[in-house]
Amino acid sequence: MEVLKIIFWIFIFIIFYTYIGYGILLFCLIKVKRIFNKKPKASIDSTYEPEVTLFIAAYNEKDYVKDKMRNTLELDYPKDKLNIVWVTDGSDDGTPELLSGYPNTTVHHLDARNGKIGAMNRGMEFVKTPIVIFSDANTNLGKESVRRIVNLFSSPTVGCVSGEKRIVDKESDVASGAGEGLYWKYESALKKWDAELYSVVGAAGELFAIRTELYRHVEKDTLLDDFIISLRVAQDGYTIQYDPEAYAIETASANVKEELKRKIRISAGGIQSVIRLRSLLNIFKYGTLSFQYISHRVLRWTLTPLCLVLLIPVSFILAYNEGIFDFGLYSVLFWLQLFFYAAALLGWFLENRSTSIKALFVPYYFFIMNLSVVLGFFRYMKKSQSVNWERAKRAS
Repeated sequence: MEVLKIIFWIFIFIIFYTYIGYGILLFCLIKVKRIFNKKPKASIDSTYEPEVTLFIAAYNEKDYVKDKMRNTLELDYPKDKLNIVWVTDGSDDGTPELLSGYPNTTVHHLDARNGKIGAMNRGMEFVKTPIVIFSDANTNLGKESVRRIVNLFSSPTVGCVSGEKRIVDKESDVASGAGEGLYWKYESALKKWDAELYSVVGAAGELFAIRTELYRHVEKDTLLDDFIISLRVAQDGYTIQYDPEAYAIETASANVKEELKRKIRISAGGIQSVIRLRSLLNIFKYGTLSFQYISHRVLRWTLTPLCLVLLIPVSFILAYNEGIFDFGLYSVLFWLQLFFYAAALLGWFLENRSTSIKALFVPYYFFIMNLSVVLGFFRYMKKSQSVNWERAKRAS
């Protein structure tokens, strides 16, 4: 039983550290850094206005073209310095035709569909500006987003800039919207602190930018193009910075089924990324970057979901040995687990019912998030995840 108790507390520590502890530690490290680092913060050159390319890889996005282009043409950046590139490989719904005639807009189209990363690799051959900004067709950008991203590149140490993904926050949401919105707010705080400590570990595909010269051809079977591209920039010795006021906004997934589909793909891609970026696990070589990468990303995609699964039988054995209805330490912790999963079950029951009490959906979203890692692992092992677009249906 003593060995089982040690295993139990190791599981508890890993789970707590992954989802809460790292955030607390990161916050404390930032406070310490501010105390000892009295150097003035490097100023941002607001006059820095190089030519940039807004790059949009799209597949059958005709329903979003008009709104996306309206939003793009309203961005606060010199029109003669903002080049717009669409790569529409495989689109057969009229998307390329709808884009013709827009100013400063170039469309590169192939009839063959080779997935998003295939379109990105091909399209990058046409990018001649020093900075390229990637965005999705179904997201709208904040008016100052391009300018704020470009300003951060005025520092030569910055190789990539991540914008913020914002979910439309309705007063009354269903489970997918409430859970996803709260999750991204927490993620935003972690990214802000990561950037202040050293570097963000991965960019949001909805809006991120890199120095064009740093783009490396990405393997054609890559699932998380944004993550791989941004982390390889960091591997080259540059930092990934973050500005929450440079944002892309979109609606939440239509329902939890759609959100699960999206997260399974992300999880399969996360496991693939951990394997491909395994050299980043070398903390003696990459130092702070490795520490942030392991704490913020690797644990979520590998060890922690397994700990959550194994914790249930381990805690049951300890609670049973202690007296499951005697409410000692281990029995209380076991019943708390059951209560949490019962709350997740309640979230499932309320899944498609709108409510302003969004905390009700947190256990359910947390469960779905970790379930997707398990399912994503098996999908990755079976090599059954396609690189082609699998856009989740979004709420109206």
